[in-house]
Amino acid sequence: MSKLTLEEVAHYKENGYLLYDRQLFAPEKLAELTSIFEEQLEQKGSKLSDELDTPHFREERLLSFLLADEVLDIVEPLIGPNIGLWSSHFICKDPYVGRRTPWHEDSAYWKGRVSSFDHIVTVWLAIDDSTRENGCMQVIPGTHRNGFSEYERVDGSKNLFATQIKNMDTSKAVPFELRRGTCSLHDSRIIHGAEPNTSPYRRCGYTMRYFSTDTKVYPEKNQNFKVWLARGKDLAGNSYANQ
Repeated sequence: MSKLTLEEVAHYKENGYLLYDRQLFAPEKLAELTSIFEEQLEQKGSKLSDELDTPHFREERLLSFLLADEVLDIVEPLIGPNIGLWSSHFICKDPYVGRRTPWHEDSAYWKGRVSSFDHIVTVWLAIDDSTRENGCMQVIPGTHRNGFSEYERVDGSKNLFATQIKNMDTSKAVPFELRRGTCSLHDSRIIHGAEPNTSPYRRCGYTMRYFSTDTKVYPEKNQNFKVWLARGKDLAGNSYANQ
């Protein structure tokens, strides 16, 4: 049974995003995920807190969250019943020093790695409250239909990436203010970004990314990268870590 209403699905298809203002996991499960994140944070060494990419490659306990029905039940209405796990990422902006996330499309950084971006969705779960004050994500509605944008270089020390979309009009930006435990969903092609965290409050989120298995993941372009079959069956001849 879908956890999304028909109106929510229609909103996502039209605008490229959805705010899911319900608790995704039960309190004890969210507490366990938070504990794993804190461990990862402790182990990171000199890495900045916003660089904890694909933590599930080294911490298998995360798969119990990434492959959980609670998540897949809100992903399925958007991309269909055959679901692959693409990636995950702890994105943490430390108080006062959390870097800006330049305006970008996730799909631009995955160009050439998969056959299509039409059915890739990111679930952004708030580990901490995410507010304008601490640099919450913002999106430009409807831009998932625009194709790839043109990029320019930016200062990598002050930004999470070293490139950003040129000539951005941010007048229609929608801030994703989320309470701890709630989440947003966005299309891989939508333009989004975030301001730096200048507040005294940490802003951590866990991104969980999924694709419809009719999307081909090109092995030669994804060396040492693993995907999992999360639900349903493979449709494109992909290789999965759990098969």
